[in-house]
Amino acid sequence: MTTVIFACVHNAGRSQMAAALFNLIAAPSRARALSAGTHPGLRVHPEVQAAMLEIGVDLSGVTPQRLTPELAAGVGALVTMGCGDACPVVPGAMRDDWPLPDPKDRPIEEVRAIREEIRGRVTRLIAAQGWGQVPVPAFTRDRVQTGSRPGPD
Repeated sequence: MTTVIFACVHNAGRSQMAAALFNLIAAPSRARALSAGTHPGLRVHPEVQAAMLEIGVDLSGVTPQRLTPELAAGVGALVTMGCGDACPVVPGAMRDDWPLPDPKDRPIEEVRAIREEIRGRVTRLIAAQGWGQVPVPAFTRDRVQTGSRPGPD
């Protein structure tokens, strides 16, 4: 299983949304995400909590955490969002930077747009790396549901 860390400065907005969306979309047996910040805040921004709750994701119990070399050790990928040179180098890990605006104190419409941009990027990352859910082939579903086998034509 691959671990991906999404990192931003305060771990209170972008990285929290990215990790939560990643963990909803990716196959849990293939990849999981963590989020962290270089200077973590005290809580997830209220506007981020509201935007995520709109899509059924409750971040109210999440606490921002510091991005440390120990946390980053052994991860397969590090995606940064505004922490620049303060983010640690992780030897052997894939690294990408997503230049996204900070949602702090923005109107909910802007936070929704940032959320949707992150959702698109997360979806593309999962697809590109093969970390998605594996669909059950139709003939297997049919056999399981009906108890029959595909017959000769």
